[in-house]
Amino acid sequence: MTPPLGGAALATDSRLLDGVRAVGARTGVDYTDDAAVSDLLARHRRAVDQASRGPAGWIGGLALTAGVIWPFVGHVVPATAGKPLLAYAPAVPLLVVAAACLTLVRLRWKRALMHKELAGYREVLGLARAYGIEPAHVPAWLEGRREDGGGKGAAPIPRYAQAERAEEDTRTPSAATSPRKPAAVSEYERIADQGGWHDEVGWLLLFAGGIGPAVAVSSGEPLGLAVLALVPLAVVVWVAGHRQGSRKASLRPEAEAYARAVVAARAAGADTPDLSPQLRALLDD
Repeated sequence: MTPPLGGAALATDSRLLDGVRAVGARTGVDYTDDAAVSDLLARHRRAVDQASRGPAGWIGGLALTAGVIWPFVGHVVPATAGKPLLAYAPAVPLLVVAAACLTLVRLRWKRALMHKELAGYREVLGLARAYGIEPAHVPAWLEGRREDGGGKGAAPIPRYAQAERAEEDTRTPSAATSPRKPAAVSEYERIADQGGWHDEVGWLLLFAGGIGPAVAVSSGEPLGLAVLALVPLAVVVWVAGHRQGSRKASLRPEAEAYARAVVAARAAGADTPDLSPQLRALLDD
């Protein structure tokens, strides 16, 4: 896993480097060692993912579903129909079990996310931002944000006051270069947020096209047959959606490769352009 910022970027300012080393001394991690940080992030990513899964999560989800559905089912089951106590009471322990299991999952997930090694790396990223060095991309999981990258997150990168860079220039020019942005990547960014509505509209048109003739026959109103024209329109909408989806799928690998190359170049200390929201979303998938 490529770190958001590597040792070369952190070494561009002597004061920043001193701060990074101080954090590393406290957590026992050399955050300037790219291989060690890459292994650390991969290891903790697995731990965070595992903490949010497991038997407790499954039991909690099933108990919550059963607890919500039970009162509705209880009224139609012959054995409990007309008996409010039997119709509602079983939902209470189910909801209690659900709350306990889901709370346990949340606590385990938060504990894994707040591990001192991860907390230290978030401090490092916060210090880098204070010195004007912005990561190209921070993974959503590292800040405890939603899978789609939204939300503030349970463990956001800390914010520090803007720091003055060291006057002396002890930096070594980075050998990393900013990757060239292919035209296919720009095309992906342009169409990435388009569409997504074709299936819903297609089914709506098909339903309307099918219900219209039935209404016409039952009511004797021939105009209802004209709604049949919506059926081929539904097909046209589906075909358009399929073509758009296929185009996105064909462009996605190159867009994702470019986004990862930008992250790697920024981590190595290169001056790279910021990633667009569309490309950041690819890295959060």
